[in-house]
Parts: sequence; C-alpha cells; structure tokens
Amino acid sequence: ATPLGLMKEGLANRTVGEIMPEVPSFLHLLVGKSMGSAGEVSALALLLGMFYMMYRKIISWHIPLTILATVAIFTGILWLANPDRFADPLFHLLTGGLMLGAIYMATDYVTSPMTSKGMIIYGIGIGILTVLIRVFGAYPEGVQFAILIFNGFTPLINKFVKPKRFGKEVKHG
Repeated sequence: ATPLGLMKEGLANRTVGEIMPEVPSFLHLLVGKSMGSAGEVSALALLLGMFYMMYRKIISWHIPLTILATVAIFTGILWLANPDRFADPLFHLLTGGLMLGAIYMATDYVTSPMTSKGMIIYGIGIGILTVLIRVFGAYPEGVQFAILIFNGFTPLINKFVKPKRFGKEVKHG
C-alpha cells in the first residue's frame, strides 16, 4: 500500500505515532524509495522538474508553490491541534500525487487562470480542498479531485480577476 493509504487505513483504530514506523522515512519519500504510482514516489525529481520549468519560464511559481504552501499551512494547523490524529505537513507534502498535481497538472495553460492573482486564488482553493478530501474524506488522495473542481471555477476566477489592459490611454484631469 502507498504511505497515504497506510495512514488512512491505520487512523481508523490507531494513532499517527503508531502508524509512522510502518511508513517509509521522509528521506525515502524524497528520493523515491517507497511504494506508489509513477509520479508520486520521488518528490526530489518532481521538484527538480519544477525548478527547471520555472527557469525556462514554462510555468510560473504562483500555482505550484501556492498549492504546496496552502497544504503545508492547513495540515500544519491540524497537526498542531492534534498530532495523534493528523499527520505532519511534511508527510502530506511528500506523499501521494500532491507534487505531481501541483507542478504538472494544475499549471495547465488551458484550464488555469490567466492572472497572477487568479493563479494564487486557484492554488489556495486547490490546496484547501485537497486537505479537506485527504483528511476528512473517505478517499486517501484528493489533489486530482481538487484540480478538476477548481478547473470548473477558472472562468469565474478569470471573470472577477481581470488582467490589466494594455494600449488604452489614461484620462488626465
């Protein structure tokens, strides 16, 4: 089973502290020495790909970093509130398809907002919904559903967060 699956199943009758010895170490999760589907096992490779795409200006930082920061903040709040019931933020960042979704899926040009402010709103929404589905839902992973749901909100975000218009003269006086 994947680390997220182990955590979800184990929390039915045990604490996080009792489950963590069964989960691969954070180093193994980072370098990909853990069970999982393609694209969810090596956070380091995904991060290197993200930095390369940012360097080449293929993607901007707004969506992936906002999603990852939102997940870290909200899982951190839950973990601080009850560490026996909720896994720490690093576990959530390194497991499942979160990195793949935040870096490669959510940044799709066609289905993501056009403006920087819109991208940040989109990323926060995906991050919050991912945490809600992962922590309180019946399914251990939530990033795919969150991305699909917020793809539907993209036209609404674009409508209310309009880009600055170029070429129009400013009226004086």
